[in-house]
Amino acid sequence: MKKSLFRRVAVPALVVIALLAAAGWMMKPKSPAKPAAVATAAAPAELEFLPQEIVSASPVELRQVLLLSGSLRALDLATVKARVAGDVREILVREGEAVRAGQVVARMDTTEYEAKLAQARGNLNSAKAQLEIAIKARDNNAALVEKGFISKNAFDNSASQYAGAKASVDAAQGAFDFAQKQLNDTVLRAPIAGLVSARNVQPGEKVSPDYKLIEIVNLQKMELEAAVPASEIGRIVIGQSVSLHIEGMPQSFDGKVVRINPAAQAGSRSIPVYVQVANPNNQLRAGMFAEGKLVLSSKPGVLALPPGAVRRDGSGVYVFTIENGKIARKPVSTGSEGQSGDEPRIEIVSGLDFGAQVIRTDMGNLVPGTPVRVAGQSTSITTNAATLAQPPAPATASSQAAVPAPAAPAAAPAAAK
Repeated sequence: MKKSLFRRVAVPALVVIALLAAAGWMMKPKSPAKPAAVATAAAPAELEFLPQEIVSASPVELRQVLLLSGSLRALDLATVKARVAGDVREILVREGEAVRAGQVVARMDTTEYEAKLAQARGNLNSAKAQLEIAIKARDNNAALVEKGFISKNAFDNSASQYAGAKASVDAAQGAFDFAQKQLNDTVLRAPIAGLVSARNVQPGEKVSPDYKLIEIVNLQKMELEAAVPASEIGRIVIGQSVSLHIEGMPQSFDGKVVRINPAAQAGSRSIPVYVQVANPNNQLRAGMFAEGKLVLSSKPGVLALPPGAVRRDGSGVYVFTIENGKIARKPVSTGSEGQSGDEPRIEIVSGLDFGAQVIRTDMGNLVPGTPVRVAGQSTSITTNAATLAQPPAPATASSQAAVPAPAAPAAAPAAAK
C-alpha cells in the first residue's frame, strides 16, 4: 500500500522536474556563434601608376631664370609728316602695304608753291642782269681811272654798285632755292623700308606742317622693354640670352639683352631692360604681349625633381620611390630651385641616387611597402593610384560566416505510467 502510494507521487514529480529543466535550458541565452574559420588578414591593395606619374632621377641642367614680360615694338619705325601746309592731293599707300625706302607715299597740291618758285626765279634773273651791268661798269671805270680820265671816287662808286648787285643775286638765289625746296616738299617719300601701320589722312584734307600722315614700321627686328626689379639688375649683363614666348605663337623665339636703362622708373623703382629678337619672316607684330625667361645662371648634371615629387611634413623633406615593386619613403636634402627646359625643378642634394624611380605627383598619404606597378603590367589586384592607400580594415563579426547554433535537445519522453 505504501509502495503504491510512493510511485503515484514520485513519478509525476520527476516528470515535472524534467520538464522544468528542459524549459530552463531552452530559455538560456545563446553564446555568440563561433566563426567557422579565423579570417585571415587581407593583403594590401596594389596601386597602379601611369607612366607620366613616374619620373626617373636623371641628371639635368638646372637654370636660374628671371621672368620678364611686356609688349613688343618695332626697333625701326618712322612717321611721315607734312613738311608744308596745303591740301593733300594723293595718298598712295594703305595700312599693311609694304614700302621701300624712298618710295613716294603722298603728294600735296603744288599750285601755290609752283607760283612762288616762278616768282623767285624771276627775281633771281633780274638780280643777275643787274650784276652783269655792274660788272661792265666796274671794268670800264677801272680802265678809265688808269688813264686818268675819271677820278678815283667814280671808280669806287662803280665797285660799290657791283658789290650790291652781287649781294642781290645771292639773296635771290637763296629765295629761289627755298621756293624750290617747298615745291619738292609737296612730294612725300618713305624714310625707311617696312609696312604701313597707320594712314591718318585722306585726299582733299588740308593739313599744316608736321601733321602726321603715315606711320611705317620695320618688323625685321623687334624689341621687348621689360621692367626688372632693382634687386636683380646686378645679375643682368648685355648679351644674356632670353627665351621668349609670344602670345598667339606656338613656337618660342630667342632674344638677347642689348641695352640696360641707366635710370630707374619713377614709382615702381624698376629698371627697364631691352631685349632684341630677330623677326626675318615678319611673324611677330608690334604690340604683341611677350613673356621671357632670362637665364641668370646654369648648373649642369644636377639631380632635380619636379616640385610635386618633393614632399614636406613635420619630420622633414622626403620623396616616395618605387623599389622592388613597392613604395619606399626616402628622406632627402634639397638645394636651389630653378628650371629644366620649361619645367620648374628642385635640386636634390642628398638622399637619392641617379636612376631612382620617383612618384612625380602628390598622391596623398601613400603607405610605404604598398605594392605598385606601372600601367600595362599584369597584376592580380589593382586600384586607382589616385586613391589614398590606407591599411586594410580588420575583419568584423558581421563579415564572418556564422556557424549555425546547435539544435535544442528534444523534450524527455513522458514516463510510462
